[in-house]
Amino acid sequence: MPMHKKNFLDIAILAAKEAGKIHKRYFNTGFKIKTKSTSFDLVTIADIEAEKKIVSLIKKYFPEHNFLAEEQKYEKTTSDYTWVIDPLDGTNNFASGLPIFCASVAIARKDEIIAGAIYDVTRDELFYAQKGCGAYLNGKKIRVSTVSSLKKALFITGFYYDRGKEMDENLKKIRQFLIRRVIGIRRLGSAALDLCYVAAGRASGYWEYTLSPWDFAAGMLIVKEAGGKITDRRGKEISLKQKSFVAASNGKIHNKMLEILK
Repeated sequence: MPMHKKNFLDIAILAAKEAGKIHKRYFNTGFKIKTKSTSFDLVTIADIEAEKKIVSLIKKYFPEHNFLAEEQKYEKTTSDYTWVIDPLDGTNNFASGLPIFCASVAIARKDEIIAGAIYDVTRDELFYAQKGCGAYLNGKKIRVSTVSSLKKALFITGFYYDRGKEMDENLKKIRQFLIRRVIGIRRLGSAALDLCYVAAGRASGYWEYTLSPWDFAAGMLIVKEAGGKITDRRGKEISLKQKSFVAASNGKIHNKMLEILK
């Protein structure tokens, strides 16, 4: 029988925190590292165990729901609800001993994210949002920055595992931003945290050429609920059905960002 008396956000938070416990247990312990599609795309035992924990926990409460996750495919059900999970976002950082990684758990009704949580165990920072209810960090409401000029903006970007055309194009875009004398550009290695940092006003904009739905699902809602904007490079809505270019900002500089990124 399914368990009750927990709403979607409660479960997303609980699952992200449980994954964080697994991250903490394995971090800097000499675990085995494997590669997936390329030599740059790593997976660890923490990725696998965290996903198993998240999925098993959610199934206790919502056994009929669907799952879209990074490490494993799951049998499709007739439910309108899908949990979108990145059990360890920032695996390459994690595998290298760099403490910038997190767990990301979101739930969508059809193609709309309605709740999500992102947990960074190394800083004990829990970002979360529920549609229409604002975005929060450890219980305190967060808002995007008020910066309205590129020259006053700090940006974050990321590189997918591609080392060809996309990498070359992104390097050119970075140069264009720097020519406009932005404060700086960072590359942190965790798309979910990058989005949270935009939501919290720590950066004013973020872009990355190729992200999977589990990379941006929870972060997308958190950015929106913090007053920010998130689109593809043409300013269109992002779909959970495919990989996408992601551009997120405080909203005030969004069009100026896209002028460079288009």
